[in-house]
Amino acid sequence: MAPRRSTSAAASAPAGQKIYFVSLGCPKNQVDTELMLGQVEAAGHQLVTAPEGADVIVINTCAFIDAAKEESVDTILEMAQHKGKAGKLVVTGCLAQRYAADLAKDIPEIDHILGSADFQSLAKAIAPQGTIVLPSGGAKKRKALPVIQVSETPTYIYDHESPRKRIGATHSAYVKIAEGCDRPCSFCIIPKLRGPQRSRSIEDIVAEAHGLAAGGARELNLIAQDLTRYGWDQGSSPASRQTLAQLLRALGKVDVDWIRLHYTFPSAFDDELIDVIASEPKVVKYIDVPLQHISDAMLKRMRRGHSSRVTRELVKTLRARIDNLVLRTTFIVGHPGETAEEFDELCAFVAESKFDRAGAFTYSVEPGTTSAMLPHRVEAELMGERQQTLMEIQRKISRERHEAMVGKEIDVLVEGVSSESEYLLEGRWYGQAPGIDGVTYLADGQVPPGSLVRARVTQASDYDLAASLELASS
Repeated sequence: MAPRRSTSAAASAPAGQKIYFVSLGCPKNQVDTELMLGQVEAAGHQLVTAPEGADVIVINTCAFIDAAKEESVDTILEMAQHKGKAGKLVVTGCLAQRYAADLAKDIPEIDHILGSADFQSLAKAIAPQGTIVLPSGGAKKRKALPVIQVSETPTYIYDHESPRKRIGATHSAYVKIAEGCDRPCSFCIIPKLRGPQRSRSIEDIVAEAHGLAAGGARELNLIAQDLTRYGWDQGSSPASRQTLAQLLRALGKVDVDWIRLHYTFPSAFDDELIDVIASEPKVVKYIDVPLQHISDAMLKRMRRGHSSRVTRELVKTLRARIDNLVLRTTFIVGHPGETAEEFDELCAFVAESKFDRAGAFTYSVEPGTTSAMLPHRVEAELMGERQQTLMEIQRKISRERHEAMVGKEIDVLVEGVSSESEYLLEGRWYGQAPGIDGVTYLADGQVPPGSLVRARVTQASDYDLAASLELASS
């Protein structure tokens, strides 16, 4: 997924220090940022919308691929220029987890570096130094935290009682149901950045979902590094674990309209999960399953733990058993050892499978991973050419899919007034995930953001739709 950047909204009560946040990276990072926002606001600080004049600047970084690392470093350097003489600069997230010592050495303007699971120490890190009065009436000097606060093996996972201040649209919320990952994929650094998988309980997740619904959420986006293995870390036997299927049934009782699944690993689907996705009305028929490749040789090099046959059978099964399914996937091109024949096999697979949504990433060398030590590197220019070739195949498929929708009625979750024109609204039908896929432009009416409306598709492009409002259903 491409890095995203968001900043904090101002708080209502100007108390304590003025804190400015920058959040980079994926939705999982966004949830972490919202937890930090809640933490500092609960501690009596004021959230501000610009770095100028802020007492503390906090940057939640990403380190998933080279582009994300570069954006994170550039942002730190940019924010360092806004740091006042008495102010603090705090860096947290995946870049901090991975390169803490280098950051402390190369960017001395940084006051505190908190690892990906150490952001719960933020309030202590930014607390003003000086003398504090004790309840007994005495006093003591407040100790400053060390510059680097990074757990070697991250273990923290939040719960529904953790303070959280939402950013972005209130009608669409992310719910992190697990943290970390136990997969051995050779190209991925995430297990080292986020630690082993640790799942929240169904009861805790449902409690958070009720709170989000009460705050106006109509769409819950379930996220984790590996959604389909939710609960696998909770017990030694399947009978002792909670499952994603059980979670979806429980969330089906929450007062929301849409429940969306992100990051489902292909080999962990079972009959119970597929049945629940197919039958639970609130679970939208949209599955995001990163396949990465189709060549057996490439899947083995990537250490994906399944074969081409498993992949093909899964795609066939999902489409046969889930009506009106929108299937999204991602692929990596240019992984070490990828031959022209293996890439051609991938292109043929994409052409024949006709995924509704697909993205292609060029391989990024991640030191510390198995893939980084493999021979037969693919040249950057060739990787770029392969990415363009694959995305051109998918662009035509996406266009065909969209053109087939012209004239049909769809439900659209309205985001607000379109940036393209003040006379248009912008929203998403269930086949468009927030921040990942295209949008639906709505004409012939005005309704508030967060409305779920009925509309008729009038035009189609490669990735977006245009539709006419017919009736606001709520």
